[in-house]
Amino acid sequence: MEQILKNKVAEAILHLYGKEIDKSQIQIQKTRKEFEGDYTIVIFPISALSGKNPKETGEEIGEYLKKNMDEVAQVNLVKGFLNLIFDRPYWLRRFQEINLTPDYGIKKPGKDPKTILVEYSSPNTNKPLHLGHIRNNLIGFSLANILKANGHKVVKVNIVNDRGIHICKSMLAWEKWGKNETPESSGKKGDHLVGEYYVKFEREYKKEVEELVAKGLDVESSRNTAPLIQEAQEMLRKWEAHDKEVIFLWKRMNSWVDKGFDETYKALGVDFDKIYYESETYKLGRSIVLEGLEKGLLDKKDDGSVWVDLTRDGLDNKLLLRSDSTSVYITQDVGTAVQRYDEYHFNNQIYVVGNEQNYHFMVLKLILERLNYKWAKDIYHLSYGMVELPEGKMKSREGKVVDADDLIREMIDTAREMSKELGKLENYTEDQKEEIFRKIGLGALKYFILKVDPRKNMIFDPAESIDFNGNTGPFIQYTYARIQSVLRKACEEGTGIPEKFLPVFNPNQKEIEIVKLLDRFPGIIIEAGESYSPALLANYCYELVKEYNQFYHDFPILKEEDVNTRDFRILLSKMTGKVIGKGMELLGIEVPKRM
Repeated sequence: MEQILKNKVAEAILHLYGKEIDKSQIQIQKTRKEFEGDYTIVIFPISALSGKNPKETGEEIGEYLKKNMDEVAQVNLVKGFLNLIFDRPYWLRRFQEINLTPDYGIKKPGKDPKTILVEYSSPNTNKPLHLGHIRNNLIGFSLANILKANGHKVVKVNIVNDRGIHICKSMLAWEKWGKNETPESSGKKGDHLVGEYYVKFEREYKKEVEELVAKGLDVESSRNTAPLIQEAQEMLRKWEAHDKEVIFLWKRMNSWVDKGFDETYKALGVDFDKIYYESETYKLGRSIVLEGLEKGLLDKKDDGSVWVDLTRDGLDNKLLLRSDSTSVYITQDVGTAVQRYDEYHFNNQIYVVGNEQNYHFMVLKLILERLNYKWAKDIYHLSYGMVELPEGKMKSREGKVVDADDLIREMIDTAREMSKELGKLENYTEDQKEEIFRKIGLGALKYFILKVDPRKNMIFDPAESIDFNGNTGPFIQYTYARIQSVLRKACEEGTGIPEKFLPVFNPNQKEIEIVKLLDRFPGIIIEAGESYSPALLANYCYELVKEYNQFYHDFPILKEEDVNTRDFRILLSKMTGKVIGKGMELLGIEVPKRM
């Protein structure tokens, strides 16, 4: 409809003022809730063409649209905004179109779809996934789904940070205090076991630093000269030199972590098309930097270290290779980015990474541009905000984190307890109940996180997230199950589900409001994709559910005596359920048919 309106407005401008307008300059938007209307035309840009004030221009455009568009029943002008009110027959026709559209809201790929890489998760193999990783994975996975629904070719990628000093810390601690402990011997997930040794290292290291400070050494010198950090750095040097024993231990412990990660990803319901490992990409980054040095694009200092001068971009000098020729973190990202472009020739690459890395990605883009990669302009950092608990921040070095596995398990346990209190699952087998508990628990977790704009910091409150009322996942899931119950009863009672209805009745305003919301679904998917914000889709699902529940409580469906009205309401319920189901699916949330 937006495109039809743009065409009509352009036609009106040509007819009224004898001037042509670039249709991209015509601004059409949904009318804000506080005003009466369905669509709003912004008049200010048109006034420049008409040579008249916004009031007079709006009145003339509105009168033209009323005369030339049967759908427009009324218009009202609020300052420089022309609100159009469509008649009810239009919305009935529109609903018939929606109902008969296969895979409504989903755009199929064209002949030459854009290729978009979405990177998310990016864990370190020195600790298990935590609540922050959960937000990262949920944003990345749902965004990938939404972009795919917009007709793009999407590649979901993960980069595992499996090398560096932090990895050596876990390895060294296991060597010193592990007594050959394994996931099998301890009964622990591999990522949890390795994470415990990372925490052990930090605690022992902290003790050594405190002892050195007590002897009169300053804090910085103490941190640099403590025996444990010296040993960890030596282990890293051995790793870089391919020492057989160090490499063997590294592979062994990383395999434990990888297996643990896979279990968590499966429980969370996220996956990847390709996983990259820093241990495999850092060499490419180093060779690219050395090539840039040869071309005079980078600088080499007297100690042999390689730097890039970003002062003309308002930043400082950035280290790319240390004096011993080892790579730094950003060098690895340079190599990974180049490798991905060579493999996929992407149109865009989106990095889903927390906002504490804003500077890092600003520098990464500038380095790629300095190295003359034209596609550098097409990388984007989706800088999401931190997620905290009501009691405050998490600290992985001290072991004070919300473990992802524990949180998933606790959410399912909470769903089990709350469902038992409601007492609506008496006729289900234990396996069926457990599957519903899993869907409710994970739905609560995922929705609570995804309903918040990714760029904002948030506080995750487990108790609030699993409430069966309000803007929560379980409330939306319950409404979906309610709709499926209506449809089952329609079939059981012999009414059946009609393919279409006869638009020979006068729908009430609540029904029209639901149709209007259904009409918005494709646009919401587009907007969520363009703004990289799954929150838009999440909150749309809640708005639709809230509107449908009011209708459900106020009007009969199967007991409606007028056949046309009944058929319409059954179809309205069916289509609402389809849109809820598809919207939640794009968010990565399952919706049970019974609750």
